[in-house]
Amino acid sequence: MIAITTFAGKRVAVFGMARSGLAAAKALVAGGAEVACWDDAAKGRAAAEAAGLPLVDLNTANLSQFSALVLSPGVPLTNPKPLPVIVVRARAANIPIIGDTWLFFRELGTLPEKSRPKVVGITGTNGKSTTTALTAHLLRHAGRRVAMGGNIGEAVLGLAPFAETDVYVLELSSYQIDLTWRPEDGVDPGVGCDVGILLNLSTDHIDRHGSFEHYAAVKERLVATARAALVGIDDPFSRAIAHRYLEHDGWCEAIHIADDPTRPASAVSRADVEPFKRANILHTIDAAHAEALTTAVLRGPHNVQNATAAVETCMMLRLDGSTLKEGLRTFPGLAHRMELLGLVGAIAYVNDSKATNADSTAKALNSFGSGLHWIAGGKAKDGGIESLAPFFGNVAHAYLIGEASEAFAATLAKHLALTIHPCGTVARAVGEAARVAGAGPATVLLSPACASFDQFKDFEDRGDQFRALVSALPGFVPFGGKRGAS
Repeated sequence: MIAITTFAGKRVAVFGMARSGLAAAKALVAGGAEVACWDDAAKGRAAAEAAGLPLVDLNTANLSQFSALVLSPGVPLTNPKPLPVIVVRARAANIPIIGDTWLFFRELGTLPEKSRPKVVGITGTNGKSTTTALTAHLLRHAGRRVAMGGNIGEAVLGLAPFAETDVYVLELSSYQIDLTWRPEDGVDPGVGCDVGILLNLSTDHIDRHGSFEHYAAVKERLVATARAALVGIDDPFSRAIAHRYLEHDGWCEAIHIADDPTRPASAVSRADVEPFKRANILHTIDAAHAEALTTAVLRGPHNVQNATAAVETCMMLRLDGSTLKEGLRTFPGLAHRMELLGLVGAIAYVNDSKATNADSTAKALNSFGSGLHWIAGGKAKDGGIESLAPFFGNVAHAYLIGEASEAFAATLAKHLALTIHPCGTVARAVGEAARVAGAGPATVLLSPACASFDQFKDFEDRGDQFRALVSALPGFVPFGGKRGAS
């Protein structure tokens, strides 16, 4: 735990008793603050009580008695309206509304600069978790003491103390950034990341931010407050952010995917990349670059972009190339994100359950050659899978599950080169794919392009069930493991 001493002797309200809220309350108490905790859900209040934290109904309490309100990232600040009572009342009481990540950076700022651990902050619409996990893996492989958390794994204040850590690698969502750097409201912890990474921006969380422009502006704060930045420039909003950073004399390296069919061909012009190329801070992902960074678990241009961001960050932190090469080779990947489960003979099974929309599935379909056995379906998102038509040529067989089966079948029926298998459930799809694929070679890919809530608790539950079914197939050999009994 990181004890927060910057509020020692003061009263602090903490609203939301999930992972980050509980960690923040404990960290404040450890640093000498008096906390008052609340959660509108009984489960959250029970968690606070179990942790020995005092409960005060902050919806009715006099908030002017508190020095700050630490808000759970899940509580909206701007949209949708009407806003939660606690946000309205805190603003009326004129107390700062901050998050656990703000507390982390403010506490970090109390240390002498030379003795501070380094901080890498990673954001973007897609690829955050893979890039975060890979960066942490590469640093650990090189012998650095690394703490990884934020929007992945452990809450930031639940990580190892500053004295025990060389580098913090933090995945940061737009919600967390909004509660950390909000200069228009006077919310700024005073320090930022040593390296800030913005991978990409596409439409997301509009219900929370009100507009794509506001969502992008929130994401920009991470790199705008960083000492050095790495920005993917293949979408117009990220590209504009990178140009602004350069204009203000910041160190901003750009990452550009030269040939990515999942992105509109006209997205990037020569004029867009020239300033970065001229300054020798452009990393272009072409065939040679992709060959150097592609591994068994890092496939496709999007993962090469993630790997580039991780490798260049480690170079900034003074890691050598040979260490990085070995670290890349040993990276196991993340569960449910194009996760290579293993082999049955010459048939590879890949779990991409995290692909809950067509954009994510496009990345997966583009990462393998032709002849794919694709398991898709669930609770469909707007637009279905029409946008995936350019990638249907990579699919030999489609096994459809869940509510979207009928609609997906209608879309796929226009493409006569592939065979459609209505399966209904993941269990039937795995069995049918194993039968049809035969002796292989082939790849069976679960990449649903759908939410999971029609049949599963969440995408992780869906992926876990897929893994269990695949692991039970006769002759299954897990990736990096040994053959079990067949």
